[in-house]
Amino acid sequence: MGDWSPPPCWYAPLYTPKQLKKEMEHTWSLESTGYQWDAEQRAKYAEGGDEPGTYEDFNVAKSGDGYWWDGYVPDGGEGVPGALDCDDGPFWLDKGDPPPAEYQNAVTPQVLSEIAYNRIRVPDTEINLKPDAERAQKVNLATWAWLDAATFEPVSVTAEVPVLGMWARTTATPVSLTLEPGTDDAELHPSSGTCPFNDDGSIGTPFTAGSEEEIPPCGLTYLRATPDGETYPLRATITWDIEWEGSGNTGGDLPDGSFGTTTELEVDEIQSVVR
Repeated sequence: MGDWSPPPCWYAPLYTPKQLKKEMEHTWSLESTGYQWDAEQRAKYAEGGDEPGTYEDFNVAKSGDGYWWDGYVPDGGEGVPGALDCDDGPFWLDKGDPPPAEYQNAVTPQVLSEIAYNRIRVPDTEINLKPDAERAQKVNLATWAWLDAATFEPVSVTAEVPVLGMWARTTATPVSLTLEPGTDDAELHPSSGTCPFNDDGSIGTPFTAGSEEEIPPCGLTYLRATPDGETYPLRATITWDIEWEGSGNTGGDLPDGSFGTTTELEVDEIQSVVR
């Protein structure tokens, strides 16, 4: 939605002490990372004791009191620029302690809200038109546009880290429909081209017989016919207001999202008979 995306990687609790110990000891057994690197890692995670920044036996004695955090890249995101930037782990955090400030993008409710944002999927923007898109529109006669109630409803996605009791729910709520006629030779209704949602979740008013000469609350009027074989690209875009709430009484706003479709419309002159 929109041109915004969450971090390409983040730090999250990925290992218990026993899990990290198994992972690291397997890596060392392969002897593929070099003696010096292996020795540095052993000194840090297995043999450091009480020295600052080092640990005894992967903190196995603190099992249940915290987790090893490490860089995480979501599935399919390996090739995204910045995906390899979260390479300063693993690091230990006791339960309830905030991540150190130097670890950018360490998972928080805010980061979870951004992850959830990226997973929101909204329905296609298919508006009703009168005359419908299969028929030619008429010069100087309004084209009515509307969306039925319940077609667009708020959409929510929740991201969580169960071991921390941390979560965030991001909700996208549709707020308006914007019409772009595809030509300067058109009048928009309303003049801004933006039609707000009604209280019942609909937009505009459905066309009814006898309304041909009326101005619709949402729609447009083409002032010039399309040349033979050509069309005007009518763009209809739904704007979604994005908010989130999360654990620890957190919450806030995220950038608005938008999703639209383009419909090619033919516009004809009204034919009249002069007697």
